[in-house]
Amino acid sequence: MAQASRFLINTGTGKGKTSASMGVMARSWARGWNVCVVQFMKSEKWKVGERKLAEHLGIEWFTLGDGFTWESTDLDETAAKGRHAWEVGAEKISSGGYDMVILDEATYIVKYGWMPVDDLVAVIAARPARTNVVMTGRYAAPELIEIADTVTEMTKIKHAMDVGISARKGIEY
Repeated sequence: MAQASRFLINTGTGKGKTSASMGVMARSWARGWNVCVVQFMKSEKWKVGERKLAEHLGIEWFTLGDGFTWESTDLDETAAKGRHAWEVGAEKISSGGYDMVILDEATYIVKYGWMPVDDLVAVIAARPARTNVVMTGRYAAPELIEIADTVTEMTKIKHAMDVGISARKGIEY
């Protein structure tokens, strides 16, 4: 008997939300699953190692943001890109063509009011039986947490960036 798909959320202020989802990406691929990653906030200027791995493995990858809001020079454009990323993610989820869809930093489109949470809930709740979803980002909405099967909160205890140590290739990206 086939198991029902799962919806997982990695949230909180600590490091590791995307890193954990990339572990699931690798695990899913290793099981022969069709995997897709949609990045909501990160831009093409971030040359992240996990994308290089995904391309090597033949995993579909969409980097659709223009950077985090504090980097934005046009918040209306940033919001429009976030909404577009949701359109792509929703289409991938609803298509039935994927075993795993990872929505990296997707929680922000609800947090910032760019998309109504009910739109995300409706698509994720109605996903095809084979389609698992992992969502990452701080401030996951209670409505998303309610429909999730597993929610993990990463809590920051200490972070190198707090004392001026910048991000390092192979660790943060």
